Amino acid sequence: MTVFFATHDPTTRNRQGNDVGTQYRSIILTTTEDQKREADAFIQELDFADSSGKPIVTEVKTLDLFYEAEDYHKKYYERNASQPYCQVVIDPKLKKVKEKFAGLMKKTHA
Repeated sequence: MTVFFATHDPTTRNRQGNDVGTQYRSIILTTTEDQKREADAFIQELDFADSSGKPIVTEVKTLDLFYEAEDYHKKYYERNASQPYCQVVIDPKLKKVKEKFAGLMKKTHA
């Protein structure tokens, strides 16, 4: 969850950068009560520690149905790394993750 919250803005409802809509909301989907409790506790700690005064709006919900993405959405970055969106939005996030969380990454991605 540390990586999840460090790589997006959990204080903005239904938006990430210039992307707007419910499909861009910050959400954690759980499959067990333990996962839900852990996520809720993590968010509460973040809210308590946040100095910006903005509340965390990340939703925590039980996973009901899962729809697999269409093929054109799968491996988007791998297939479109040279596209401006990937260079401007995704590349900086990947760099941040690699720098800040290198110890958590598999050797093939570090």
